[in-house]
This record gives sequence, structure tokens and C-alpha cells, in this order.
Amino acid sequence: MPKIIINGKEIEFQKGMTVLQACELADVEIPRFCYHEKLSIAGNCRMCLVEMEKSAKPIASCAMPATEGMNIKTNTELVEKARKGVMEFLLANHPLDCPVCDQGGECDLQDQSLYYGVDKSRFSENKRDVKDKYMGPLIKTQMTRCIHCTRCVRFATEIAGVPEIGAIGRGENMEITTYLENSMQSELSANVIDLCPVGALTSKPYAFEARPWELKKTESVDVMDAVGSNIRVDTYGWEVKRVLPRINENINEEWISDKTRYSCDGLLKQRLDVPYIKKGDNLIKSNWDEALNLISAKIKNIDSNEIAGHIGDMSSIETIYSFKKLFEYLNSPNLEIREKDFFINTSDKMNYLFNSSITGIEKSDLILLVGCNPRHEATMVNARIRKAFVKSKLPIFSIGNPGDLTYDYKIVGENTEDLKKILEGKSEISNIIKKAKKPIVIIGESALELKSGGYIFEEIKNFLAINGFINENWNALNILIQNASTVGGLDLKILKSNFQNDSLFFEKLKNNKFKLLYLLGSDNINFKKENEFIIYQGSHGDRGAEIADVILPSPAYTEQNGLFSNLEGRVQECRKASYPTGEAKEDWKIFNLISEKIFAKKLFHDFQSIRNEAIKEIPNYSQINSLPNFNKKDNKKITFNFIPEKIVINKIDYYYSNSISRSSKTMSECRLKNKIFLKDGTNN
Repeated sequence: MPKIIINGKEIEFQKGMTVLQACELADVEIPRFCYHEKLSIAGNCRMCLVEMEKSAKPIASCAMPATEGMNIKTNTELVEKARKGVMEFLLANHPLDCPVCDQGGECDLQDQSLYYGVDKSRFSENKRDVKDKYMGPLIKTQMTRCIHCTRCVRFATEIAGVPEIGAIGRGENMEITTYLENSMQSELSANVIDLCPVGALTSKPYAFEARPWELKKTESVDVMDAVGSNIRVDTYGWEVKRVLPRINENINEEWISDKTRYSCDGLLKQRLDVPYIKKGDNLIKSNWDEALNLISAKIKNIDSNEIAGHIGDMSSIETIYSFKKLFEYLNSPNLEIREKDFFINTSDKMNYLFNSSITGIEKSDLILLVGCNPRHEATMVNARIRKAFVKSKLPIFSIGNPGDLTYDYKIVGENTEDLKKILEGKSEISNIIKKAKKPIVIIGESALELKSGGYIFEEIKNFLAINGFINENWNALNILIQNASTVGGLDLKILKSNFQNDSLFFEKLKNNKFKLLYLLGSDNINFKKENEFIIYQGSHGDRGAEIADVILPSPAYTEQNGLFSNLEGRVQECRKASYPTGEAKEDWKIFNLISEKIFAKKLFHDFQSIRNEAIKEIPNYSQINSLPNFNKKDNKKITFNFIPEKIVINKIDYYYSNSISRSSKTMSECRLKNKIFLKDGTNN
């Protein structure tokens, strides 16, 4: 490996590194504003100047490639004077409003000016004033603070795939703006707030809410979709003030979606804080004893086969396991975790996972999308696909029309006949897939909802297995699960692999065969209520609570500990950051109370025992935060009838996908903005 000398110390570096990256290997910190390891190099802030032997002037270390034999010095008088000069220029037009700036305490400019700032200015000119720009309901702008680092411009173009931000004007008159003075049309737009090294772009919903040192910080995971993005929940007292990304290169890198970041204000609205009982046509405030007595009386008088339970989209593994245990005590087999009747083969764990892994997307050389829209169903997966596309221009094909995915793709069919031709080798796409070394096939829930969902899955799996694309080193079979609780529920065998009876729950529900229905945080299941007695247990007064006869208040995901298995099968811990509202009780404690009323005994003695038992039930489990072990079973091929039909990708109400986001004022504004944008016809 080549070597470079930094401050008299010889360091080995990889070919292609810059001087700044080599300095980081030597544990030498170089100040920077424009440089970011996930973005292209701009080299326009000049704060990273260092001294190089035989160079008359300091060099920008972020833009200078490291070469064999370079002698770099980072702490000389020349370097310090150069950095102080750069800082003086940066502060020449910067307003002195740190006490009222939301970036205060987290500002790179504040940190660097502490070391390289001077106590007076040599500039007598008036400070430049720049008009603030409109960037939507999420991003607050004060462009006078902007230092033209262009991080936001590069992020929008390179990562988000929406080249809507840029610079207009030249020299002193240069301004950063959205080209049409419109909001950013991206589900990743608010990441520019984290990237901005000054207070030019800050969070509009969080404006003047709190200072960073006042907040309690809890590391957790996101449950708005099945990706399991790593987040940090910041709370002030019991109130969640903001959600920020946590770096995890295996999942979300250092980005999160706008829904993950800004749904948190929905945790304050429409909360259930006491039990309710329906009397007449009205829900009346009650107490736990009355609610539990009514529930136990109803359950005792109803046959177990007429009792059913449905698990919602944000339930943890421990909650699902304890709910399953309660239904085993009730001797009821009617449990379901799917919101729609889509095909899933649970005989082998790999049949419902994203087996190639999120990082594996970057290793692939071909992607085939089958009935899915990654941009709305799994935003961070879509961002990773774009990253791979930008990096290697890999071919991306789609069966079904997903719309704008922020990267180029080719639609190779819109019905099951087109897919059949590919799988039978009667299409040129089939040969392209066979020639690939590491292809990825991503099957969406929209495709599995079709009558031929079983055929689509089993034939794709068989095609990949025959061509050697399912093995320990590479598994090209991927299911794009949408909800955070689905994989955990399938791991715990909520759904048995009995293809004749897999739709039985939905048939009985549609035909009103159940007399008692227990909705566990379930707000998205569609059915017409008739005479069913409905118990709703959840955190928000949403769709499930509207039709309930008894409401039992339970905590939101930020208010209780729990494990979640993401779409890769990676088990991660969601930690308690706040406290339940009012008289709300943790889910497993509610099941304990019901069990005591009916059977005079508890299901569990403590939370840890639930976790220990649940983990033992998870197939191929390795450890927390790790991918599951590969353990392919020799399953026999299951044959399903081929049905000619169009593969239509179901649209998702992205900003209103769950009870928390539907309660969020910010998500309502984003949804309204998006509808207006589409109505204008400015988005194809």
C-alpha cells in the first residue's frame, strides 16, 4: 500500500483517497464545511487547507488526491493563518444571531469559529442580506446565514435524485434556492437540515422548541415502515420533540425519510389516555375494572372459534408473542397480521425476507422489480437502489408501472403473461437475468395480492433456484414487506403455511362470521362492521377506535421497549424514550389483566421473560442487530394455477399510512402540498 507522511508520521492509505481522508487515518481532525463523505467533492469552502511540502500555497485537502511520498503538515503557522483568513471571509456576511438560531449548540460554524475565529473584523462594508426561500412545510430557511457549501444541492441531486436545488447568480450575488421557488418533491428532503453546517436550513416544525442540551436522547428504531431505520428520539420531559437519524451503514446510512422524522408530532394528538366503553352510540370514559369485566364477560359467552384477533402495523415482537399466548389460552386459532390478503409461504424464513440485504443492493448487477414501488413502500431501500444505480449504472427492470423512482428503469411488462415469458425463458430479459452474476428480484405486496400471487412467488423462486441464484453466498429472492410488525409476526408463526386456509380470516371477516374481534393497534384493516363486539387496544383514536365497543389505551412505539424484525429479518431494539399518557398500560400488562379476569392467572411475570421466550421462537436467529443465519430448507416446489391478470401497483397514501402519521399536523401539510403539486401537473 502507498504511504504518506502526515505531521512527521508515516501512514498507509488506499489508492484513490484524498489528503483529508488520509489525515483521518492518522487521527488528525481537519475542519471542513463543504466536504461530506457521502457526497461528491466540491472544494469550495477552503476551510480544510493544509500545508504540503514543495507547494508555495496551502492546498485544499478534501480535493487533493493523496499520492505516494507526500509530506503533509496540518498544524503549522501557515495553516492556522490560512484557516483564520477563510473563517474571516465566511463570517464577513454571517449575521450575529446565534442566540435565536435553532442551529445553536449543533453548529459547525460555531465550533470552528471557536478555534479559528478572530475578535474583530477588517470589513467595513454592510453585511449582505438574502431573501428567505420557500422550501415546503419541513424546511425553514434563513439564507443570509448560507455560506454556499452546496451540501444541500449535492444531496438533492445525488442522493435524493430530485435536482431541484441549485445556485443562481454569481460571485457576491450567488444564492441557493429551489429552481422554481417550490418545495422539494422528495421523501428525503429534510436530510438537508442535518447536512447544513450553519443555520441556513433548519427544521420548520421544530423551530424555537428546545435547545439540544435540554433534550434526553434515546437510541431507537423507526416503525413507520419495515426498513427499521436507526433513529435517535429526543424528548423534553415526556414529550417527543424531534427524531434524528442514527448512522447505520447496513440499513439507512445517515439518512431517514421525512415521514420517519416528522410524524413524531402525531404522538401528541388524538391520544387514548383512559379506557372507553360504547354506551348507545357514544363512547363514554370508563375505568380499567369496568372495561375488563365487560371484556371477560363477552369472551366467556362466545365460542372460541368466533373470537378473532388482528395485529396492527407497529406491534413489537414481545407484544405479538404475548397476544398470541392470550389467544392460545382462549383456544382461538383466528389470528392475523396481514392487513390485506396477500400470499406468503411461511414454511421457510427466506420466503418472506429481503434476502439480498440492503447493503447487498450495492453489490448487485441487475434488479427486477415485480409489482412494487420502493420509493413509497420502503424509502430507504429506494435510496440504496439509486445509490447503486448512480455508482454502477446497473440495469433496472420493472413489471408493473411504479411511477417516478428517482432513477432510470425499463418497464418490461404489466401483466402476469409478461412475467411468465421471462420465467419460461421466452423473453430476452430472461437471458439478461441468467447472465448476471448477482441479480436481485424484488417482489411487492401488490403482486402477491393478486389471484396469481402464489404462482408469481413460487415460479420466481423456482426460476432463481434453478439458475443458482439462491445459495449461502447470494440469495436473489426478495419480498418487499411494508409494515414494521409483519416479519416479526411471521417469525412467531401467526400465519401457518396452509394455503387453503390462508384467506380464511379475511373471508370470515368479510362475511361477519366473528362475534368478537380484538384489534391490537390495527387501524388499516378494511371491513364493514355489523354485530361484532370490537375491542380496540392502541395509542391513538384512529380508525380502529372509531368502530370499537371497548377501547383499551396502550403506549406508542416511543413509550415502551420492544424488538422489531425489519424486512431483512434483522432484529433490532426499539427503546422507551417517553412515558405512556394518562392511564395507558403496556400491551403485555393488559393481556395479563385479561388473563387474570378469565383464567385467574397471569400470562407472564415480567417483560424480560416475554423477550427471552419470543427470541427462542424466531427461526434462524443469530443476535440483536445481525442478519439471520442462512438455513435453506429443501422445500418441494408448490404448483399454483396461472391466472392472466394485470399487475397493478397499489398506491399508498404515503403521508397517512398509519395512526401516528394521520394524527400529525406536519404530515397533513406534506400530504396537502403533494396533492397541490400533482394537481398543478408539474410532476409526471
